[in-house]
Amino acid sequence: MSITIPGRVAELWTEAHGRIRCTACARYCLLSEGQVGFCGVRGAHGGRLYLYVYGRVIASHVDPIEKKPVTHYMPGTKIFSIATTGCNWICAYARTSTSARRKVEGLEVTPEMVVEHALRYGSHGIAYTYNEPTIFMEFARDVGTEARRRGLFNIFVTNGYWTPEAVRMAGTFLDAATVDFKGNGERNFVRKYVGIPDVEPIYQTLLEIRDKTKIHVEITDLVVPEIGDNLEEGRRLVRWVHDNLGPDTPIHFLRFHPDYKLMHLPWTPIETLEAHYKMAREEGMRYVYIGNVPGHPYEHTYCPGCGGVVVRRYGFDIVEWRLVKGNRCPDCGYKVAIVGSPPRDSLKRPRFIPVRWELS
Repeated sequence: MSITIPGRVAELWTEAHGRIRCTACARYCLLSEGQVGFCGVRGAHGGRLYLYVYGRVIASHVDPIEKKPVTHYMPGTKIFSIATTGCNWICAYARTSTSARRKVEGLEVTPEMVVEHALRYGSHGIAYTYNEPTIFMEFARDVGTEARRRGLFNIFVTNGYWTPEAVRMAGTFLDAATVDFKGNGERNFVRKYVGIPDVEPIYQTLLEIRDKTKIHVEITDLVVPEIGDNLEEGRRLVRWVHDNLGPDTPIHFLRFHPDYKLMHLPWTPIETLEAHYKMAREEGMRYVYIGNVPGHPYEHTYCPGCGGVVVRRYGFDIVEWRLVKGNRCPDCGYKVAIVGSPPRDSLKRPRFIPVRWELS
């Protein structure tokens, strides 16, 4: 009696002493026949590794690109966001139930259908988000390749816990990534609340992206009060970004809100976020932001040359775009490190749109 395996054969794996080693993420799960990886969506069958959620979309929505958050790549655009089930982390603060599920669920779609729906909703790009996209890298690659062919760009919202093999595959289709640190990347925090030994593989991923791809990178850091807000740990992270990725790398300090297993914690005090902002500016970072605090002045982009506001934001919306040709400051002529500019009329049109799939 034959057994139908969901999904399709994966590509990111090797044989290792009669078992299968998955190379999609830095866990490098070593699997015997019938075993499933930590993520819950990659498993060994018949001497091969399968990606169970290939062609399965559990969540989709059209979002502003700034929601990812990405503020220095194609600002003001609409992004068709998709996710599968599963994740390679076990975050105690996870905001989406899809990442915690270790089941094969979701609509059955093809890469062509994803791209067609993105275009139908007037999107400028596709984001692979809500759960960790490296665990469904082969599906993302096929969607992303078709997306590029049709004139769309591709973005990952990722924890960065990749492998060199995953970076190589991503480099064939990915245009931008926001790499999301948690709790300032402090070792005790990620061990207890994320389920990884340390963030060193994330640093290695960032170096691989820097050296071997043309992917635009932005850094986020979820600052969690009481357990993940140590300013000196944040300084260590910022110094690494400054020294290895450069002072023009955008960095976003995000406000935590109580969720999942951390409902007992308060919202991150705004003063804590402001202290992180000040620290990052002291360390020489030119583009520093506070996220999840609509209306805060540190949502804006300030010119590193003269200090004036060149992009004014409220939440995920751009309310004033002052940059002139070549994304230069209108006051001093400094060239601001932003790729692209808002599409015509995009700032007046809705960018939060629920998706209805037409599968017939």
